[in-house]
Amino acid sequence: QVQLVESGGGLVQAGGSLRLSCAASGRAFSFYAMGWFRQAPGKEREFVAAITWSGGSTYYADSVKGRFTISRDNAKNTVSLQMNSLKPEDMAVYYCAARRYGGSWSLKPQGYDYWGQGTQVTVSS
Repeated sequence: QVQLVESGGGLVQAGGSLRLSCAASGRAFSFYAMGWFRQAPGKEREFVAAITWSGGSTYYADSVKGRFTISRDNAKNTVSLQMNSLKPEDMAVYYCAARRYGGSWSLKPQGYDYWGQGTQVTVSS
């Protein structure tokens, strides 16, 4: 079992940057694919980025491609999301998630087995 705790959210002006981190407990972290999702008020949870267990493959939503970067450090049991050139439409609660099938990602929340509690990202225009 994996427990996930996100951090790094906050208030930033449009065009600014934030780095989200997700700390995982459990020895099996390195076998899990990891994903970041976000949910704005009144909207469904949407996929942002994912990374396979080795970090060798990543995938991004079109809306964040070229601005966000997902990475992981299996030695530290962490996954990060570097967010640059933030826009007001990026404002949401951001969640990290772990997927047991570490060799592939899923674009759907149902494809992930464990979730963090979320961290708020607010972007002012």
